[in-house]
Amino acid sequence: ERLSLGDLDTLMPQDMINAKPISAAVKEFFGSSQLSQFMDQNNPLSEITHKRRISALGPGGLTRERAGFEVRDVHPTHYGRVCPIETPEGPNIGLINSLSVYAQTNEYGFLETPYRKVIDGVVTDEIHYLSAIEEGNYVIAQANSNLDEEGHFVEDLVTCRSKGESSLFSRDQVDYMDVSTQQVVSVGASLIPFLEHDDANRALMGANMQRQAVPTLRADKPLVGTGMERAVAVDSGVTAVAK
Repeated sequence: ERLSLGDLDTLMPQDMINAKPISAAVKEFFGSSQLSQFMDQNNPLSEITHKRRISALGPGGLTRERAGFEVRDVHPTHYGRVCPIETPEGPNIGLINSLSVYAQTNEYGFLETPYRKVIDGVVTDEIHYLSAIEEGNYVIAQANSNLDEEGHFVEDLVTCRSKGESSLFSRDQVDYMDVSTQQVVSVGASLIPFLEHDDANRALMGANMQRQAVPTLRADKPLVGTGMERAVAVDSGVTAVAK
């Protein structure tokens, strides 16, 4: 009706579209939603971790009081998608989690993690992202499996995962291989050196406490690192990077 009544030469988009409902919905979300928070900007890590947080609470979700042990516990499908270490202590434990380092969401909203394709026992550089449902159909080798120069598995029997269980498989049965040993954990946990030697409870505390560190005026390279420090510094957007 507005289109037929208006003058096409002077008609503007705002004359035809009422933006008030959209504006009200956006304002309501940022103003009063349970999931709307001020960004944690204590240091670059706290910023990037806050952006990668996933929650089971909020509208349409669970409540702290009714959430049982099964919901909070680590599940085999979390592998490479949700960090089993970084979660708050207290009533929110297991309900608020962090995305793993290489995790991404697909077009349907499911979390996916990358794997290297294995063809006839040879590990290729072809990367496939798989959801937890798709992953159950394949045999997946660990990232630290020994390979020769051409990408063949050195051992005849390889430690792999299939249908949520870990077992030994013949190298000819392997379909995929993990892209990195760090793909299980989140950005915060991946900054802890020698993480595999730590007790999980202490690693949880360490991953959470790194986000509380006060940043230095003149940042320097760490004497001991995991290789993720540069990625955090660059991807957080707070560091000046020369071209």
